Amino acid sequence: MSFLILVRHGQSTWNLEKRFTGWVDVGLTEKGQSEANKAGLLIKEKNIEINFYYSSLQLRANDTLKIIQKVSNDKKNFSRAWQLNERHYGALTGLNKLEMNKKIGEDKVFEFRRSWDIKPEPLNKKSPYHPINIETYKNMPKEMIPDTESLKDTYERVTKYFDEEIKDKLEDKNILISAHGNSIRALCKKLFALDNNQISHLEIPTGNPLVIKLGNNSKIIKCEYLDKDRAKNLLVF
Repeated sequence: MSFLILVRHGQSTWNLEKRFTGWVDVGLTEKGQSEANKAGLLIKEKNIEINFYYSSLQLRANDTLKIIQKVSNDKKNFSRAWQLNERHYGALTGLNKLEMNKKIGEDKVFEFRRSWDIKPEPLNKKSPYHPINIETYKNMPKEMIPDTESLKDTYERVTKYFDEEIKDKLEDKNILISAHGNSIRALCKKLFALDNNQISHLEIPTGNPLVIKLGNNSKIIKCEYLDKDRAKNLLVF
């Protein structure tokens, strides 16, 4: 038996401003830090020893994980991987979601945000929001940095990394992944065998640990959000 714990980072500054964030590297708000702290306390109460930690390259996910580890007094190093980054929103990056609802309509914005294989227009490489112009990604090969992504694109990089680096460890180890709304949605699509319609309606709340209990051959036995008051679209088994 083992546990996989998935945590979307706490509220970020651009979550608060309702902006498309994607690969822009922003920090947590005070509320986001509080959410991460509560996540740490809830995980600690479960008395699950985490053997391996993983996160994206992005500050908001890294800081969430550091707060969780501080609460549990766990000083293990964690692995950072660009493959666990948020989805790249292309030309939508930095724009306000509510303003875009008015400009192009809620249905079109929902399509861009939640469709399986539709991606926004590419982000201009001269934009300060393009990853090639962000210090966080200075050591990434430029050919690996996207200009835009669909959820399908995100799914392919997230699940490939999961299969190659994480999956085998779940036979007898407990793992926590601190990542993002869309990278966790992508992973949930794989883990729970969701179809393209189901995944479009799956919401991942910020800073609320999803604990997945695994049995033989990594078969899912049970899953639950630890913060019951903020659980969304809980996948029940």
